[in-house]
Amino acid sequence: MTDSTLPRPGDRRPSSIELERRSFRRTQNTRSVLIGVASTLVFAVLIWIFVIQTPGWAAVQKSFFDPAIAVQAFPRVIEGLWLNIQVLVFAAVGVAIFGLALASARTLRGPIFFPIRALAAGYTDLFRGMPLIIVLYLVGFGLPGLQIFPRMPVAFWGTIALILVYSAYVSEVFRAGIEAVHPSQRLAARSLGLSHGRTMRRIILPQAVRKVTPALMNDFVAMQKDVGLISVLGAVDAVRAAQIETAQFFNFTPYVLAGLLFVLLALPMIRLTDWYSARMRRREQGGSLV
Repeated sequence: MTDSTLPRPGDRRPSSIELERRSFRRTQNTRSVLIGVASTLVFAVLIWIFVIQTPGWAAVQKSFFDPAIAVQAFPRVIEGLWLNIQVLVFAAVGVAIFGLALASARTLRGPIFFPIRALAAGYTDLFRGMPLIIVLYLVGFGLPGLQIFPRMPVAFWGTIALILVYSAYVSEVFRAGIEAVHPSQRLAARSLGLSHGRTMRRIILPQAVRKVTPALMNDFVAMQKDVGLISVLGAVDAVRAAQIETAQFFNFTPYVLAGLLFVLLALPMIRLTDWYSARMRRREQGGSLV
């Protein structure tokens, strides 16, 4: 047999069984697409029948979905949203730092650290159980009333309230990640002469943060919408701006506009969270290190 008659890798043809498998997969994909399109059409028809064709739809559309009023209210609402974004950035940084400090305090070893662990546990129990809006009232109106702090904008006190509440949630997420790291990692680091601080910083925390990143991203998404609650303190954010515009036009469209802007603000992080979660799941199922 000469070299010209030998089969080459590029000349290999799939077997009949492989061809049948490919045909079956194509059929299933086509069937899934058709079912998806049909179910979407049925859902659209139901929405058209039970929402758009209702007797009060015209009045609801005029009161909540007026494009002309949305265009007029947009400049003030988007200006208020910029305040929400600023509060979100500072609150996210504060929550990350304070939440990590709380988690580290709760994982301290030894009886001498019992008071610190007890205080950290009491803090997380208190602020995880208290509604955010009550904390906003207590911080926004109570702390300035003590007259021991300089006069600060209400957005500052709203940021402090967000940090207090969300640090309690994030600290528990961090603590779960720290405790998920196998104890042998800590013991191996200490046997090499690393101190507790260096062990946490170089060995434990990198693994812990990687394990709980999807949960942290979900907490960030939740905080993105809760930033709108600072309006109860009088801050002219997107929600308060929408309230002002609603009172001016006697129409609820500005509220819908503000809600859509918050959705657009959160959508990139939501998609990033889904992508990262799927990526971690594929790596775990593939047997690689996570």
